[in-house]
Amino acid sequence: MAFKGQTLSRFIIEALRASGTHGGQLAALLNDVQTACKYIDVAAARGALQSPKVTPPAGINIHGEVQTELDVLANEIMVETCEWGGQLRGMLSEELSEIYPIPDKYPHGEYLLLFDPISGSANFDINVTCGTIFSILHAPRPGAPLSEADFLQSGRRQVAAGYAMYGPVSMMVVTLGDGVFGFTLDREIGAYTLTHPHMRVAPASREFAINASNGKYWEPPVQRYVEECVEGEEGPRQVDFNMRWVASVVAEVHRILIRGGVYMYPRDTREPAKTGRLRLLYEANPVAFLVEQAGGLASTGRCRVLDIEPDAVHQRTGIILGSREEVERIEHYHASYDRGDDVRFETPLFKTRSLFRSA
Repeated sequence: MAFKGQTLSRFIIEALRASGTHGGQLAALLNDVQTACKYIDVAAARGALQSPKVTPPAGINIHGEVQTELDVLANEIMVETCEWGGQLRGMLSEELSEIYPIPDKYPHGEYLLLFDPISGSANFDINVTCGTIFSILHAPRPGAPLSEADFLQSGRRQVAAGYAMYGPVSMMVVTLGDGVFGFTLDREIGAYTLTHPHMRVAPASREFAINASNGKYWEPPVQRYVEECVEGEEGPRQVDFNMRWVASVVAEVHRILIRGGVYMYPRDTREPAKTGRLRLLYEANPVAFLVEQAGGLASTGRCRVLDIEPDAVHQRTGIILGSREEVERIEHYHASYDRGDDVRFETPLFKTRSLFRSA
């Protein structure tokens, strides 16, 4: 039974025991993940003090994005901490172009580890909270050579998921498929300890998070929802909303778990070939699993995120997650628009303005 002050290591063992799961490999893997997150936390906390002699050079990752030094270092820490223990068949990371099979010199286990080593690293130089997101799956073909197809599992099949956050207070938030629990790093004893048992997403909220600079590219249902929130008491919702945007998935999701709200990184028209911004397997799926385990919803606007059957290891998706009532409203707007029930939504807020426009 979970109780405040319980260490994460003890919680994992007791939760697996209570579920009737043998859990030896899973418990050991989760403990390796938390150890890696402690190492990453130390590196993140040092910031510019980090020695250049031990900081790998940054570059461009498989997604064409600039890697920070912390991205590269965190990826190496996670791989090196988790590869040797005998619980894994392979890993998938945002910072690796291909899947990572466990080297033959180490024993192979029954799980796959998928992770974003540093989410929100673009904020690192301004000292804004960043974090590590992870997902654990069963390896579907014991004994067979590892392939990308082994990782192409829907989010429903996650065994465990969570994130570590590196900020004013370092935390890990995890689910083993039976609720969501938050652990704060007690630096005096070097252990994550339970401080937020049975986290729940408020069913309703008056707070939303979206990158407003992309407004001109949003689909009409998203424009409609945001405009109604902006109109506040004078609009159809008849209540004022607050808008937030941290540009760090970990920070956004953590806020929703603590006080509700909705986080949106929807598909847009800027790059029609891309189905969204977040990577499905190691960003969207784990945070969707957490939010739904806490009573919220996670959707693309048209389907449940956890129901998506992936076809590529670095596949992207749009995502709308958080308080159930708000996500359901946005899904309703998408359904109405797709059916043609609504007149195409247009608002001056997202139109091009110019002092020299002719009538």
